[in-house]
Formats: sequence, structure tokens, C-alpha cells
Amino acid sequence: MRPDTQARLQSLMGRLRLPETPPSARLRASPERSNVRVLVLLGVIAAVVAAGYFWLARPRPQPAAAPLPSATLAETRAGPSPSASPVAAGPPVVVHVIGKVRRPGVVTLPAGSRVAEAIKAAGGLRPGAKTGTLNLARKLVDGEQIPVGVRGSAPAAPVAAAPSGPNAPGAPTTPIDLNAATADQLDGLPGVGPVLAQRIVAYRTEHGGFRSVDELQEVSGIGSRRFDDLKSMVRV
Repeated sequence: MRPDTQARLQSLMGRLRLPETPPSARLRASPERSNVRVLVLLGVIAAVVAAGYFWLARPRPQPAAAPLPSATLAETRAGPSPSASPVAAGPPVVVHVIGKVRRPGVVTLPAGSRVAEAIKAAGGLRPGAKTGTLNLARKLVDGEQIPVGVRGSAPAAPVAAAPSGPNAPGAPTTPIDLNAATADQLDGLPGVGPVLAQRIVAYRTEHGGFRSVDELQEVSGIGSRRFDDLKSMVRV
């Protein structure tokens, strides 16, 4: 390229060159962009915080409360009744269950228990047995004897030892129930002392009661002669 052509091109390029931005203008533009970015970031943060607040403060459906029973509602309005205070539990009761139960004997039950619970504690009724007129709902009394499926007997006063026989003085006029009589009542029979009375009670407890008067002969100490004297004075 010739020198005059090169000089002409350089002159043309110098005319077409864009004016440069002064350094002061560049310094002014840069902080403005930074401020815009900060403002945008703060706006986004504020929007997120506001959205979270409205989300937490939104109304929520409350579960419906179950209706109170009429008795509870009445107590709530009128206050607790003086008779609603709990009753202190008493000492346990000990009773003797005899007769037609699976496990006759002495049982211990909580205070306030009923006759039906005593029978259940003694193993329940034997197959085919019935309670008859026994009041199953009656509350138990400590120390009592409960004859199940057998008739009770009237108390007989103990008498002193006397000659044996149905016509002997002091012989009870009403036959004694072998399944319900106490040891003291049996001791009052002619020819039956405290030791033999305890043997009769022990046999009755072990075998679940007497099924017939003849079974009395199986008690140790009661022979045929003594049984002949007693059979008219006892029953089952």
C-alpha cells in the first residue's frame, strides 16, 4: 500500500471512532446498578416474609367438640354433687362356701362383694346344681357361711353329752342339715363330740358336701350303731 493511501485510511478511521465514556460517567453508572439489585433483593425478601405471615395467620377449621352427656352437663352447670365423693374401700371379707360348688371352702373377697362372686370364687356350681332361693345379689358379711344348693338349718343349741338315741334327753327335735350346720351345732348331737364334729365338717369340705344321710357313715368314728342313732336327727 502506498504511503498516501495509508495516511488517508488512518484519517478516515480517526473520524469514525466513537467518543470514549469519561471515567467519571463510568463511576456514576456502576453504583446505580448496585442499588437497583439491592432494592430488588429486599423486595423479594419482603414478599416471602409477607407470604409466610399470611400463611401462618390464615383461619383454620376447629374440630367440633363432642356433646357432653346430660348428666355431665348438669353437673357442670350445677357443680359437683356432695354424694359424688368416692367411698373408701373397706377390709376384705372372708366367707365359707359349702354345698354344690366345685371347690367348697374359705374364700377371701373385696369389701362389698356379692353372693354370686363368692360362688364364682369357689369354682362355680357343680354340673346340674342350682342355687334355689339363695339371694345371689346379697352383699357378703365377713365370717358367714354360704350354703349353695342345700337347705339351711335352724341353729341348734349345744347340749351336754347324754345317752345316745333318738329319745335321749337334749336331742334336737328339728333335723340338722349336714351341709349347713356348724361344728358347734354338730357337737350338740348326741354322741358327737368336738373331735367328731370337726371330722364331719372336714369331710363335707373335702367332698363338696353330703349327697345323702347314708354318706355320714364314711366319716371316721361313725359306725353303724352311732349312725342309727343320728340318721333321724340329720338331713341333707
